[in-house]
Amino acid sequence: MSRIYLIRHGECAGNREGLFRGRSDFPLNQEGLRQAREVGAALGRVGLRAVYTSPLRRASQTAEAIVAAAGLGEAQPLEAMNNISLGLWEGQPKQRIAELYPLQWRCWLETPETLRLEGGESIEDVRRRAGLALTALAERHVDETVALVSHRAVIKCLLAEVLGLHLPWFWKLHLDNCGYSVVERTAGGWTLFHHNVVGHLSAFLSERR
Repeated sequence: MSRIYLIRHGECAGNREGLFRGRSDFPLNQEGLRQAREVGAALGRVGLRAVYTSPLRRASQTAEAIVAAAGLGEAQPLEAMNNISLGLWEGQPKQRIAELYPLQWRCWLETPETLRLEGGESIEDVRRRAGLALTALAERHVDETVALVSHRAVIKCLLAEVLGLHLPWFWKLHLDNCGYSVVERTAGGWTLFHHNVVGHLSAFLSERR
């Protein structure tokens, strides 16, 4: 059995300001730093053997708080868990995108799995590359518990892969900043044990579409 905690990073300015983040490298804001400390305190006592992270700062800073609380050396970056690349949408306000690209914006709201942006990735691309990396982590950490800090789109893709979800699935899953989900892999396959746990947080921004 392999147990993996999937943690969405803490809040950053892009969350607070309603921007499309993608690969834009926002650091945590003060709220996000507090959330990172709180999730670190919650996971520091679950017996983690390793912590992995997206290379973007908002994820790596969250991972650093978990590593510190767990008494581990340092978080290990995983490029496969980097956020979805959104091309020209990155760093842009959602309202502006809605005005400039009305058809694509409607696709984002209704069937984002089918959206492909110039210079970016599709959600299904992310599901494939992140799903393979998750399986590799489980095989590397048999009979161990590890944590993975990543992004909303990536963790949604991982959960869709674990649960074998079919289209449409993206907006059926909700994740809050520094909320976590727990999955286990055994010889019988994957099981979701907990989803979007936020009881350890004193406050958070519940972000919608």
